[in-house]
Amino acid sequence: MTPKIHVIHENSEWTAPLMAALQARGAPAADWHLEAGTFDLSAEPPPGVFYNRMSASSHTRGHRHSPEYCACVLDWLELHGRRVLNGRRALELELSKIAQYRALRQHEVLTPRTIAALGQAQLLEAAGAFEGPFITKHNRAGKGLGVRLFQHQAELEAALAGGELTPSVDGVTLLQQYIAAPEPFITRVEFIGRRFYYAVRVDTSEGFELCPADACELPGGAGAQQPSFEACPMDSAPETADATPRFSIIPGFDHPLLPRFAALMQAHDVHVAAFELIVDAAGQPHVYDINTNTNYNRDAEQRAGMSAMDRLADYLISELGR
Repeated sequence: MTPKIHVIHENSEWTAPLMAALQARGAPAADWHLEAGTFDLSAEPPPGVFYNRMSASSHTRGHRHSPEYCACVLDWLELHGRRVLNGRRALELELSKIAQYRALRQHEVLTPRTIAALGQAQLLEAAGAFEGPFITKHNRAGKGLGVRLFQHQAELEAALAGGELTPSVDGVTLLQQYIAAPEPFITRVEFIGRRFYYAVRVDTSEGFELCPADACELPGGAGAQQPSFEACPMDSAPETADATPRFSIIPGFDHPLLPRFAALMQAHDVHVAAFELIVDAAGQPHVYDINTNTNYNRDAEQRAGMSAMDRLADYLISELGR
């Protein structure tokens, strides 16, 4: 059998640009869509390199148990010594914000104050620990799931009484310190092959369209107009009212956190990822998300003359050559 680049995922819309880039280079590639499947633990997997792009938001596309099945597949691949990019430990980070914050703090990266709660009474009690505004979010998130801004505990109490908050798929809801940035933007830092590629400035003055390629807006209802704090820079992001691009690649970006991000990736078997950070009024950066299933904004790349998807395809081809 010819060794191939095997792309493991559950969302063909997100993987299509990568598959096209691989095809354009004549690279042998296989699409592993884990909506369903079987494998024999004692059987040898096919030869090649396996790139894991499983998403924490899979359940919003009807693939509730794809991450759990993906973990089993990765165990099978690693048991037989296959080369896996974004392996089992990377999947753990994708599926848990708490796991992300643990890893970030282990590498001396500042994260917003976060309280994890199981149960509505416990969630409400935890809200009393915040003196100022706070946000809620799902522990297994993606697409900004469960993200809502509250000014005080009473607002959360009213939302809970009205049934306005949807529970996290893993049952764990996070309450997190709200970081008020003096300027309305966040920074998203992209790594490919554990090497920094570029950073993107994301304008948040009108909130985020969380993933325009997948219509990933927050669901309708009382929380739909709340500002969201996690971006997916996929293609066709709308521009702001003054025609300023929502996503812009930052020329010559450098930051003291870059070596720490690279070290975290090395320690946790992560090969491709994005780190999202926000800077507070005192100039302190707070990192609040690690995305191991990162997407790229084509418009921003065209303006900058860069292509992360091309770089990713070349990286996967080089790994196959090993």
